[in-house]
Amino acid sequence: MTDPIADLLTRIRNGIQARHKVVVVPASKIKMNIVKILFEKGYILNYRFEEDGPQGIIRIALKYHPETRQSAIKSLIRISKPGLRKYADHEQLPRVLNGLGIAILSTSQGVMTDKEARVKGIGGEVICYIY
Repeated sequence: MTDPIADLLTRIRNGIQARHKVVVVPASKIKMNIVKILFEKGYILNYRFEEDGPQGIIRIALKYHPETRQSAIKSLIRISKPGLRKYADHEQLPRVLNGLGIAILSTSQGVMTDKEARVKGIGGEVICYIY
C-alpha cells in the first residue's frame, strides 16, 4: 500500500456511503492520531484499538444524526499525497469552510488541527480537510 492515510479516509468514506455503523482499518501511529482528532472534534462516535496480527486494527464507530440519518462527516479530502506533499507555515494555514471544518496537519510537535497549530505558531504538512 503506497498511501495508508488515503486508505483510512477512503474506508471511512465508503462506510458512510454504505451506512455502516463500524469501520475496521489497519492500525498505525499516524492513523491513531488522526482518528483521535476525529473523535475529539465530534466527527466519529468512538474508536478502539485491538491487537490483531502484527500491527493491530482500529475499529471506528461512525456517527449519524438520530432522526435524519445524516453522517457527521460531510466530506474527507486528502490534500498532501505521496507524490505531491503540501506544506504550510503558521501564517498560511488553511481555513476549511471559513472555520467550520478542520484541516489535520502533521507538525514537528505531532498531528494536530489547523486551529491548534495556529495557536502554537507552527506549520507542517497538510494531511486532509474534514467537514
